[in-house]
Amino acid sequence: MSENIFLFVPNLIGYARIFLALVSFWFMATDYVTATWCYAISALLDAFDGHAARTLNQGTKFGAMLDMLTDRCATMCLLVTLSSFYPSWMFLFQLNMTIDIASHWLHLHASTMKGSTSHKSIDLEGNPVLRLYYTSRPVLFSMCAGNEMFFSMLYLCHFTIGPALFGIGLWQVLCVLSAPVAIVKTGISLIHLYAASLNMGAIDAAEREAAGIKSD
Repeated sequence: MSENIFLFVPNLIGYARIFLALVSFWFMATDYVTATWCYAISALLDAFDGHAARTLNQGTKFGAMLDMLTDRCATMCLLVTLSSFYPSWMFLFQLNMTIDIASHWLHLHASTMKGSTSHKSIDLEGNPVLRLYYTSRPVLFSMCAGNEMFFSMLYLCHFTIGPALFGIGLWQVLCVLSAPVAIVKTGISLIHLYAASLNMGAIDAAEREAAGIKSD
């Protein structure tokens, strides 16, 4: 009897992440406490599904896709909410969403066509930035956590500045400190998009050469 990969532990954790994310979306505009807790727990579980996949040898393509889509959609929906809270920054939020989604989608598509088993399996030989980003767990964690912290603190600052000292709130401080990380993360996504475009171009060229097609 074949295994039911949909009931693998990492995927069950993934379903829980989706449920918590949906609850956070529902409350984002009205109840920031509930929304924040659900969003944070959903993000925290991201570390557990990967650990479970490695420990139980239950890593799957479906699980990798579920993980990536949950991350991308959660951040995207948070940015949609921020666009309504900070309308003057809407274009920047839209730009961030576009770069994030496009870079991951194109890279995943290129990886699938090349036969990679994970969206994190990329050609690292020619790009030192992506090599560091994807081979160093501390760097990858810091970039992703800092990016999420920036947007999450922006969200919280709409409702409260948090615990304050001399009129300066903790959420404001964390927002300022994490802003550079979010900017760098967007820059890495642009590099990611460029590298994925080169990979797709190389695949196209190889397929045309194999088919004996030449441009006039």
